[in-house]
Amino acid sequence: MLRPINPPGPSIPGISQAMLLSEGRLLILSGHVPFDDTGTIVAGDRATQLDQVFRNMQATLHAAGADFSAVARLTIYVRDYDPAELPAIRAVRDRWINAACPPASALIGVAALAFPDMLVEGGCDGVPAAVVQPTRSRPGGGAGGTRAPSGAGRA
Repeated sequence: MLRPINPPGPSIPGISQAMLLSEGRLLILSGHVPFDDTGTIVAGDRATQLDQVFRNMQATLHAAGADFSAVARLTIYVRDYDPAELPAIRAVRDRWINAACPPASALIGVAALAFPDMLVEGGCDGVPAAVVQPTRSRPGGGAGGTRAPSGAGRA
């Protein structure tokens, strides 16, 4: 009934990046952090780190045969949040999600995160999300498929 989804690349020990439930119809994503391919937190500002978080989420979604059009719930945790940053955070998020049918979302400001250099994450390990799988799994999308930023490509 439960199948862990862990795409290749760095991960946090003791968690699965996602769990596929109920015969493949519900995918629960664990936290995704701004790790690059070497397992290092990407340097840069909040937007750079958030973009990496979404890139990592995309890899997990693709490994499960889904894309961002299936994301039903999304939570972003931001260290030392300033409300003036909301437009920049939304701009990054909107490059990845289906902005015409956005997921239910929450943005939560926190004082500290799991790693000192991390500016965005969910709980103690990334951006959690709930995804409803289509009846027929179609890697890479379908109507309203993955909205990757220019130059990011699709897996």
